[in-house]
Amino acid sequence: MMPILTSRFSIDPLTLNDAPFILELLNTPGWKKFIGERNVNDLPDAIAYVQKIMDNPSVSYFVVRVHNSKTAVGVLTVIKREYLPFHDTGFAFLPEYNGKGYAYEAASALLKDPEIQAAHPKMLATCLKDNVRSIRLLEKLGMVFDKEIINDGENLLLFSLKLDA
Repeated sequence: MMPILTSRFSIDPLTLNDAPFILELLNTPGWKKFIGERNVNDLPDAIAYVQKIMDNPSVSYFVVRVHNSKTAVGVLTVIKREYLPFHDTGFAFLPEYNGKGYAYEAASALLKDPEIQAAHPKMLATCLKDNVRSIRLLEKLGMVFDKEIINDGENLLLFSLKLDA
C-alpha cells in the first residue's frame, strides 16, 4: 500500500523500525485505559509485538507521521475481529498530539483512501462507553451508533460506516 498523504501527515504501514514508537504509545495512560494492557515493557517486547502484527493478515496498522519532521504521532488500525462481520478501524495518538484534529484528519484520509474503500464496503468501530473523545471522533467521521455488544465480558459500543467504493 502506498502512503496516504494529508496536508500534515504521511500515513504509512507499520514496520519494525516503528518499535520504539509503539513501545511509547502502548504505555500511555490512554492506551492502557481504553485499549488495554499489552505487556510491552521494553524494546524487545515492542519488536515482537510489531512482528506479530505484521505477520497477521487480519491486522493492518498504519503509522501517522508529521510531514516536516517524520515524527510518529499515532496509529490507525484496520482489523478483522472474529466477533464482527466487517473490519474494525481504530486510532490512538500520543497524548501530546490529542485535541489538535490529528486523529480526525488521519482517520478521515484512511477511510477515504481508494484502496481501503475497494477492500471494505463497510467499516466498523468499537469503543468503551466512557471513551467520550473517541465516540465524538467516530461520529465526526460519519460513523453511526448501531448497538451495544459484549466481547470478553466487556461492554462495547458498535459504530458503522458504509464506505463509497
